[in-house]
Amino acid sequence: MSLTVDLEVKQEALCIRLAGELDHHTAEYLREKVTAAIEKHQIIHLILNLEKLTFMDSSGLGVILGRYKQIKLKHGEMVVCAISPPVKRLFEMSGLFKIVKLETSEQFALERLGVA
Repeated sequence: MSLTVDLEVKQEALCIRLAGELDHHTAEYLREKVTAAIEKHQIIHLILNLEKLTFMDSSGLGVILGRYKQIKLKHGEMVVCAISPPVKRLFEMSGLFKIVKLETSEQFALERLGVA
């Protein structure tokens, strides 16, 4: 299975909706696509909707952590929402929730960032 990436700009926030598998085969594609969108639209905040992401490995974690660092340099925030149970477990084990906020829905994530 591959990865489907849907990007939507909402003011200074970029909503990233992922479906499928984020692994070493698809991580570079996601990194390039999100980095280009951040630069093109002067994005400050990221929202990761992982509801339809079925699998993620350490390569995926690396891409997410890299985009987190990119956003932090702009004094922005990253929010993860609608996360599937297996991916949530990986986030918990990696400690990513110590730096990335979790919301139950994309709407709540948008409200948290003040762009709803």
